[in-house]
Amino acid sequence: MVTKCVNCPLARKPLFKPMSRDELAYMQRFKVGELVVDPRTSLLMEGSNSPQLYTTLRGMGLRYKTLPSGRRHVIGFVFPGDFIGLQAGVMGEMEHSVEASTSMTLCVFDRAEFWNFLKLRTDRAFDVIWLSAVEEHFLGEALATVGQRTAVEKVAWALVRFYRRGKMLHMVEHGSMPLPYKQQDLADALGLSLVHTNKTLAKLRDRQLANWSDGILSVHDVDRLAALAQDDGSEVVTRPLL
Repeated sequence: MVTKCVNCPLARKPLFKPMSRDELAYMQRFKVGELVVDPRTSLLMEGSNSPQLYTTLRGMGLRYKTLPSGRRHVIGFVFPGDFIGLQAGVMGEMEHSVEASTSMTLCVFDRAEFWNFLKLRTDRAFDVIWLSAVEEHFLGEALATVGQRTAVEKVAWALVRFYRRGKMLHMVEHGSMPLPYKQQDLADALGLSLVHTNKTLAKLRDRQLANWSDGILSVHDVDRLAALAQDDGSEVVTRPLL
């Protein structure tokens, strides 16, 4: 059964701005269906020209860049509510790839209608611009993390970001949330070796700040973890849902 926008489970999460019934009705007309994919499915490939745009309804994934040598760098982690494929919608092709880390359900939108969508609904067009600005801000923060934070600060920063996003999505229960990525994914994102990442996670566990194992992230003291990461939490704001 395809989820109707008026019944969208994400719309009730504190991470997202409330939508009027008129906005929900318009998004329903823009939505052409849903796509369910298995883990490790490539949703969008770098250099591709996909005819579709997506919003993640359920599940989690990765955004990454690949060098000609085959080495990759993870540039982002996809959570429920994230809009996927905007680069192809604006630039004609993707500049990075997107892969499912878990089973995912995606709301599907027709890219051919994207410009009409922006022209007819200026409020929604502003939301797209806002999301692009937030993504730019995140990439700047991530670059500063890779270049200037120490290894323990890097890993603490990433875990704080995961935890705060999960809390706003009601994914956290009793201080724990699902985090189905691999340590190699985190290492790739932070510019660390897998061994260094593993040792750094052990340090955070020994300090009783956080533990990530078997796909579950447990944060014991988010304030201390954020202080260690030199993170002020300024990115945790309500965002539009497309």
